[in-house]
Amino acid sequence: MRILGINALFHDPAAALVIDGRTVAAAEEERFSRRKHGKRPVPFSAWEVPEKAAAWCLEQAGLRPQDLDAVAYSFDPSLARPADAMGLHDPWDHLRLTYAREAPNFLATALPGLDPGIVRFVPHHMAHAASGALAAPGAGNSSVLVLDGRGEATSHLAARRTGDRIEPLYGQELPHSLGLVYEELTEHLGFLRSSDEYKVMALASHGRPRMLAELRRHVHPTGDGGFRAAGVPWAELSRPRHPDEAWTQEHADLAASAQACLEETLLDLARWLHGRTGDRVLTMAGGVALNCVANSRIAREGPFDRVWVQPAAGDAGTALGGALLLAAAGGESPEPMAGADLGRGWSDAELEAWLKAAAVPFDRPVDIAETVAEALARDEIVAWFQGRAEYGPRALGHRSLLAHPGHSGNLERLNDVKGREQFRPVAPMVLVERAAEVFDGPLPSPYMLFVHDVAPQWRDRIPAVVHVDGTARIQTVDPAAEPLVARMLGRFERLTGLPVVVNTSLNTAGRPMVDDPRDALECFGSAPVDMLAIGPFAVRRAAFFAGGRPDAVTVRAGRAPAPGTRTAKGGRRPAAGLSGPDGGMAWPPDGTPVVPHADGTANGTANGTAGEAGR
Repeated sequence: MRILGINALFHDPAAALVIDGRTVAAAEEERFSRRKHGKRPVPFSAWEVPEKAAAWCLEQAGLRPQDLDAVAYSFDPSLARPADAMGLHDPWDHLRLTYAREAPNFLATALPGLDPGIVRFVPHHMAHAASGALAAPGAGNSSVLVLDGRGEATSHLAARRTGDRIEPLYGQELPHSLGLVYEELTEHLGFLRSSDEYKVMALASHGRPRMLAELRRHVHPTGDGGFRAAGVPWAELSRPRHPDEAWTQEHADLAASAQACLEETLLDLARWLHGRTGDRVLTMAGGVALNCVANSRIAREGPFDRVWVQPAAGDAGTALGGALLLAAAGGESPEPMAGADLGRGWSDAELEAWLKAAAVPFDRPVDIAETVAEALARDEIVAWFQGRAEYGPRALGHRSLLAHPGHSGNLERLNDVKGREQFRPVAPMVLVERAAEVFDGPLPSPYMLFVHDVAPQWRDRIPAVVHVDGTARIQTVDPAAEPLVARMLGRFERLTGLPVVVNTSLNTAGRPMVDDPRDALECFGSAPVDMLAIGPFAVRRAAFFAGGRPDAVTVRAGRAPAPGTRTAKGGRRPAAGLSGPDGGMAWPPDGTPVVPHADGTANGTANGTAGEAGR
């Protein structure tokens, strides 16, 4: 069966394609539209569908919309109730439900040729559950826990996978919602609701949970698999923070209290579920499952031997889960996810064409991994663009900013590069076989969804990645799955003695993660990054921008001149390095790049834009 999964109704619209039970492609609409989270989760945007992501998924498999056997839409309007009947203040929610019912027609318009009759409504939390239980490697019969803001009429699902079936065990009805409570706190603390919840988690590490007793009155488990979470009087606990205002200790203490309360409740839910199933493995999904601090506590103190979290745990993951659920219902056994690199990718030839079209200087080192490791050892910041883009919100060695972890100033430096708050941590990547020496926590951890204690003897050696509470949110790298990243890490350790490299997402504040080569070049041109490693090619800041430029690099097609010979503009080609396979780019004396004609000759400049960007 060829099944397209669609998430569209609330936020993080996404598409995923499953063929004969195997996940072929998955991507979020934000990576194409360049709108963070794709859209805001308001009823007036509920009609929008991830048309670009869906079209790309089909293109990736060489399919047309009429070739599909089914489309899974991860919301079932027949299960929803009016917002006021659920205790929610959302006067326009009826519009959201109207749009949900019309989703088959919206999809048929977005994907000409699609038969709206093949669209199937999949319950939202069942789609979340399938994205965990059916995608987890080696899960078998296992328990699954889903928590988010809301679905049709619930905010939570406890279930069990048996074979390829998922059996619901308990669902917490609205208005009680751990996700909505955390969203309210995010807004109270001056951050963007349904977007910046991860900032609250980071801020919590700077506070003390001194308001926990008061919060427990409003947020607590009920002992029967459910919980109470509504009506928190935030203004009585701390004054609200304006978005442009600096945070105070009071704000950090409130964040710490809410984080502790969330962890306690989740731990109780996990214990209740284990009591019903006795399973060894727990899989998790839903936006709350992106709280890596809570995940770590469940793994450390909970009753399960293993906890696996869907890397696209937020609503984007329901596109994949819905498709997997329909595949299983059709008699196909879904294959586990091999990795999160399910998005767009480009061949070396395509990347080279992008670089030539952008008229930027580049070279092709013998091994880009070793070249990057050497740059990092010199304390350069590298934009790393390799392979297929990640599905989900974490940069996992495909669209990353890399840096040296041994210099404490690199945390501030990277936050400045990204234009974000200084209390935000950055994360380490480490070879899986070296991880236990440096970090204490769930291993392996390939998706950066748990926090680990940093061994005391390492904290002064890798200060850039050690959070204020002595932890780090690590990514372990398996050489079999990520050979290029593994080679880079190995070379960096040989040069520095450190088995860790800083890894944070390749984007700037308020922008989606870089996805295609144009995004990568724009980010490189606007942020003070020293090198862009894009496929096997290196674009170096010293060559790209005036100041520190080589005398000249030829633009002529065909064979490059020998080192030291004159170029068309009168400069000399450097003996080592900065020309691409066709000789790269050249500069006239004023430092602006020369644009080649089709016949290989060169003229003035491209309005000086490439030479001026990012100064």
